[in-house]
Amino acid sequence: MRLNGSQILMECLLEHNVDTVFGYPGGAVINIYDAIYEYQDRIKHILTAHEQGASHAADGYARSTGKVGVCIATSGPGATNLVTGIATAYMDSVPMVAITGNVPVALLGKDSFQEVDITGITMPITKHNFIVKNVEDLAKTIRRAFYIAQEGRPGPVLVDIPKDVTVALAEYKKETIKPVFEHTDSICEETLDAVVELINASKKPFVLTGGGVIRSDASQETLELVEKIQSPVASSLMGLGGIPTNHELFTGMIGMHGSKTSNLASSECDLFIAIGSRFSDRITSNIKLFASEANIVHIDIDPAEINKNIQTFYHVAGDVKASLKRLNEKLKEKVSKERYQWKEQIIQWKEQYPLEKNQNGAIKPHYVIRKLSELTSGKAIITTEVGQSQMWSAQYYDYVLPRTFLSSGGLGTMGYGLGASLGAKLGNPDKIVVNIAGDGSFCMNNNELATAVHYHLPVIVLVLDNQALGMVRQWQDLFFDKRFSQTDRNRCTDFIKLAEAYGAKGYRMEKVADVEPILKEALTQTIPVVIHCPIDPDDKVFPMVPPGAAIKDLITEESQG
Repeated sequence: MRLNGSQILMECLLEHNVDTVFGYPGGAVINIYDAIYEYQDRIKHILTAHEQGASHAADGYARSTGKVGVCIATSGPGATNLVTGIATAYMDSVPMVAITGNVPVALLGKDSFQEVDITGITMPITKHNFIVKNVEDLAKTIRRAFYIAQEGRPGPVLVDIPKDVTVALAEYKKETIKPVFEHTDSICEETLDAVVELINASKKPFVLTGGGVIRSDASQETLELVEKIQSPVASSLMGLGGIPTNHELFTGMIGMHGSKTSNLASSECDLFIAIGSRFSDRITSNIKLFASEANIVHIDIDPAEINKNIQTFYHVAGDVKASLKRLNEKLKEKVSKERYQWKEQIIQWKEQYPLEKNQNGAIKPHYVIRKLSELTSGKAIITTEVGQSQMWSAQYYDYVLPRTFLSSGGLGTMGYGLGASLGAKLGNPDKIVVNIAGDGSFCMNNNELATAVHYHLPVIVLVLDNQALGMVRQWQDLFFDKRFSQTDRNRCTDFIKLAEAYGAKGYRMEKVADVEPILKEALTQTIPVVIHCPIDPDDKVFPMVPPGAAIKDLITEESQG
């Protein structure tokens, strides 16, 4: 079958069971968009308001479904507008294929109109990238891109296609896609046996779950491990949902804004088992003081992460799900007296240092998010922006299922959440999807409300509006003598009118009594909803580990008076 490059691209997408792509057309991809018109009965294209929105939507689609997200942009500024979304996916190990157009091969390197070296630009933020200069190489390149995006530790891959390649003809033959196998060759049985001995000897074990638990679909295996050894278990930001956050052994998030129970337990345990986590600085804070009493075991798919930030006692470099299956087979349920006492200590800390606060006076963020969790039974997909709203979402919503917390963890991308919510809703049409935003982040991406309205995607945007760039302001308050440089926004934008201008439904929460009825009504809507929830600019995210401190040395609301 002889097809042009654009048609070959469509056929390769179909080979990989791609049903939805996100993008924005332009001159260099006009032939690709002509093929999208031809294939519109088999591949749905979502026209976003901005290319960055397309990349975040592809990311949200991938995180919430486990499939590969796909986005398309034209050359030059179209391609560079994808960069932040690609970097976001790279930092959080999200499988994504970004397709960009470029000027014809003969014009490459000549500063042609709308030409950038997008493969050079994205080299540090992709697992791999390609520029296809011959149509004969296109099909095999697209197939390689999808394989690389999913294989091992997932991540984004970029394929740059010059315009003349999209119109050139070549023979196309459909192929059966090469399956992606688990990485198990490097899992050492002797090491697993040694880990079992370490676990059996441990009096105070502690487990940390990271994003790798979710990426490898290892939630059940992780739960089996913690229940077998009756260990307290905490989560990184990316690991939320890997273990139900309402489980009796779950102690909360760990790290800079982790629960006091998690941070104390990690500091006093004698065995620290990290699963699918890369020990980022937001988890460890002062590395020299991190888990200083413990033997550290690290289980991770990426050998480059082993001993990179934290020195381990034992490590298993291999697929998390396969590693835990083998480990669990070797373990026997055995709870010593000392381990029972450790569990009792954890329960005591959880009672002594709860995250819950009282709802007095003005609406408090924790109350709104707790009420949302209650009304959705912890089963909605929550996307977030970045900052205080992100941390409150992590602390106060009960994530009982994996792939329901979507947030930019590694890069910390303001403007991520709304685009991601669109991808999540398209990938999970029967699920409730809520984007929890601060007013600063919402003003970076609210143009994607137009996309939500156009495609009838009933996502809910909950805007916690403190008229400030809240997290930076919090740092200025605590560590910069209240010098609020450029963080008090004091904008007069009417978010209700803005929502209505896009064709969405707007609500304003003005008092505590409004919270539950407005949330209930919003959850029944069949169109996009924006809920404007004014909050106090002095509301802070606590607990908080100050810079350079051990994670057990937390600033709490009580300590601040």
